[in-house]
Amino acid sequence: MIRCVPEIQPERASRVFGVNPRWGADRPGGEKRGGAGTRELQAPQCCAGTRGPDRLRGASALRHFRPRCWRLPQTRREWSARGRGSEAAMNFSEVFKLSGLLCKFSPDGKYLASCVQYRLVVRDVHTLQILHLYTCLDQIQHIEWSADSLFILCAMYKRGQVQVWSLEQPEWHCRIDEGSAGLVASCWSPDGRHILNTTEFHLRITVWSLCTKSVSYIKYPKACQQGVSFTRDGRYMALAERRDCQDHVSVFVCSDWQLLRHFDTETQDLAGIEWAPNGCVLAVWDTCLEYKVLLYSLDGRLLSAYCAYEWSLGVKSVAWSPSSQFLAIGSYDGKVRILNHVTWKMITEFGHPATINNPKIVVYKEAEKTPRLAPGRLAFPPPRAAAGVASPAETKYEIASVPVSLQTLKPVADRANPKIGIGALAFSPDSYFLATRSDSVPNAVWIWDIQKLRLFVVLEQLSPVRSFQWDPQQPRLAICTGGGKVYLWSPAGCVSVQVPGEGDFQVLSLCWHLNGDSLALLSKDHFCLCFLETEDRVGTAFGRPGDHT
Repeated sequence: MIRCVPEIQPERASRVFGVNPRWGADRPGGEKRGGAGTRELQAPQCCAGTRGPDRLRGASALRHFRPRCWRLPQTRREWSARGRGSEAAMNFSEVFKLSGLLCKFSPDGKYLASCVQYRLVVRDVHTLQILHLYTCLDQIQHIEWSADSLFILCAMYKRGQVQVWSLEQPEWHCRIDEGSAGLVASCWSPDGRHILNTTEFHLRITVWSLCTKSVSYIKYPKACQQGVSFTRDGRYMALAERRDCQDHVSVFVCSDWQLLRHFDTETQDLAGIEWAPNGCVLAVWDTCLEYKVLLYSLDGRLLSAYCAYEWSLGVKSVAWSPSSQFLAIGSYDGKVRILNHVTWKMITEFGHPATINNPKIVVYKEAEKTPRLAPGRLAFPPPRAAAGVASPAETKYEIASVPVSLQTLKPVADRANPKIGIGALAFSPDSYFLATRSDSVPNAVWIWDIQKLRLFVVLEQLSPVRSFQWDPQQPRLAICTGGGKVYLWSPAGCVSVQVPGEGDFQVLSLCWHLNGDSLALLSKDHFCLCFLETEDRVGTAFGRPGDHT
């Protein structure tokens, strides 16, 4: 059941959706005809520019933005460890409440959406003032922006419902109820006017149209890690299917959801699919029990099949380079294999040894700073009263001398999902670098030079790496380890920054703004923004891609 309520400005709604908004089935403020037991939701009255924290339970949960400046006096061992750098400034915003790590920038970079239990808060990115405040029926478990940043959906999986809110018309809202079929996943189509809901047990995918209120069904979706993939231009959708004990892939045209191609895959138990950024090749990989990566064209032709070894755990992670020239395959044997786009053969493989002996490789080790003492003074332990409150220790990066032994984790052999293999990998936006993390060496991030096909830098943290993400505009990597610090690396060097604020702010996840000038840091119950500023721009402060040696 889909409920869309346009209350005012019908001509504006017609311009947004391209249809007559007077559907007649709904009456603002009243019951839906023929739909017993349903009622309309009243949209919150919230105008642009108002702070509106009094509408939240606990007005101090969402406070007005007051910037805090954190100046970093740079040293050669910290920011500019390679002898090239400048003074940088990082401004941290006030800390705001958050639930479920649900915080996302809009695709156009103008807004920031966050969730506080069952409330959706939309802020201006630059001022962090509350622009819109929406109340959902239950606790929000997933949010997603439409591609044009005009709508945002909130999924409540426990209720099997999705609510959609409009930023252009705050009085308009939509509610989709999957009923007894349940709900396990929800996402936007590339046009931002259709919503794809996956029912429980992956029985079907329901395509809801916000324009015509029509409903379409796609049967036999496969329950796997990544079963749906859209091309970057938004024209096609690939769907992994399972029918008659056989894996299939269907390609749909997103404009009218007509089936374009349907073909079988030579997989035992398909685990994931992903389009190349240029939309010409579809990568399909098999279960971890069998090493197999298949590459298909748009018309369903098998271009190549790759298998590195047999009779052992296989593929664990896959990533395309932004240029579509390389496909990186992370395996359970602790190696990354790079395939080229011409012959689809392996051009090199990157191992992740526990000991690094090559003197040409720079190894940054995070170390705690030792406080400097004045001459003649002795270091005494803190008083008992203050010993219970442990302030976070400041850390810095030091360049280690080879050979360097990295901390390794011995996997438990008698448990499922062993901590081995390449658990995460990502290309930089210019395809110059590849960042990887081996689960058996959890404290290290490996950065590879794709131009020269060699290891460039290793960063070893004091704690296991939880997440890392590349700056969308330049080769700059942000890392978090679940502590109170955020780490940045660029070809010019790296830095460790303590997040200021009261209490212990543990950074569990992070995400970049579209322009790369700010970074959202997420903890279990709070989030804040980190604004990056440099006196010298990308060419000097962070080094140009061709400058590294």
